[in-house]
Amino acid sequence: MKKINITANIINTAPQKFALNYLLIFLFIFYATASFAQTKSMQYSPPLVEEPARAVGMSEERLARIDEMCKNAIKDGVVPGMVALVARRGKIVYYKAFGMADNKAGRKLKRDDIFRIASQSKAITATAVMMLWEEGKFRLDDPISKYIPEFKNPQVLDTLYADGTYKTKPADKEITIRHLLTHTSGIGYGQIDKDERFRKIYAKAGIVDLCTTKNITIAENVKKLAKLPLHHNPGEKFTYSEGLDVLGYFIEIISGMPFDQFLQKRIFEPLGMNDTYFYLPKSKYKRLVPVQTKKDGKWVRYPVTFYDPDFPIKGAKTFFSGGAGLCSTAKDYATFLQMYLNNGELNGIRILSRTTVRFMMENQIGDLSVFGRKGVYYGLAFGVENQEGEALGGNGSAGTFEWGGYFNTLYSADPKEQVIAIFMKQTRGIEREPTGLIFRQLVFQAIDD
Repeated sequence: MKKINITANIINTAPQKFALNYLLIFLFIFYATASFAQTKSMQYSPPLVEEPARAVGMSEERLARIDEMCKNAIKDGVVPGMVALVARRGKIVYYKAFGMADNKAGRKLKRDDIFRIASQSKAITATAVMMLWEEGKFRLDDPISKYIPEFKNPQVLDTLYADGTYKTKPADKEITIRHLLTHTSGIGYGQIDKDERFRKIYAKAGIVDLCTTKNITIAENVKKLAKLPLHHNPGEKFTYSEGLDVLGYFIEIISGMPFDQFLQKRIFEPLGMNDTYFYLPKSKYKRLVPVQTKKDGKWVRYPVTFYDPDFPIKGAKTFFSGGAGLCSTAKDYATFLQMYLNNGELNGIRILSRTTVRFMMENQIGDLSVFGRKGVYYGLAFGVENQEGEALGGNGSAGTFEWGGYFNTLYSADPKEQVIAIFMKQTRGIEREPTGLIFRQLVFQAIDD
């Protein structure tokens, strides 16, 4: 760079100045683009491929119990269909589709069909945050107001009045990036919030909670959200929230890239996750599984409520929800989880450092309860089983990380046993049913080494 500056002082002619300026612009773009490329790793773990179960210490006979469970659930009208995937030691040993993708249209479910993964988006967004953290762009305990000034001087809800107005009191601290990653910021979740007061406040403010066909950006939504009161002081409780949507906008600010492009360039393309998007390209529309519900004993498409279930293929396609907006396949999400089981690497590409993955899995919320569940704490991207969780049975070893999505998808990954379990459904408005929990139980009983 010093050499170019000296040359610039010598050159006087207009054409040469133009050429030099062009060169400088080119170099700037080149280095800026290069800084977004993922680094190669000294480790090499191959992409997921299918292998016989016995090759990695699993029983094909015992895995077949998953077939029986799925077929019975469909026959009994519990669910319309599902895709189940099991991998161990980097090999897919079970990958099947059962039932219907769309009962009314008579369309059978295929194993590479695309699902709305909703809150499974959160772990991907958290991963993107930690990639930027690894570049030294910020500290986890920085106040978010340092980057999004609208969050300065947060307020906690005191009283909500009948006319929709409310009284607040100052929070005792600023919201940090760590609070947003761990659902301890005090921010709520609008229409799906357990507190009716916040459902009313968010609705009146026009907050978008999940997925939308409306012409709105995450920047616009987050700035409105920043003006609203908190459930509690930051760090005080675990309150499931739109914090990961805030972090999607934060990623745009830090990276200088639209959030969807950041995920494509930095995570999906390097990992080969070719079916993961906020909004699907037209060529993939037919693979999207409709959300179904039961009406008069029949499976029908779920109607438009406070969101449109067809958001991935309709509308403005401008809202990149880091908390609930992505669509994916069972294999794509297994690929993402395999990167974590490999301590941050896949196919010779380093997404995160082994040391970063390790501390992301540590307990970040102390004794705070995660939805009142026993045996689970929260890290920086996942719910994680502790020793008590392992002792309850059927959940995997201590250290197994897991979560699910609003449309009834779920996953878990066990670092000790090197097992990934993914179960994809697309239903809403039905009674709680146990197939997901039974599936997880059946996965671990199939280990045979």
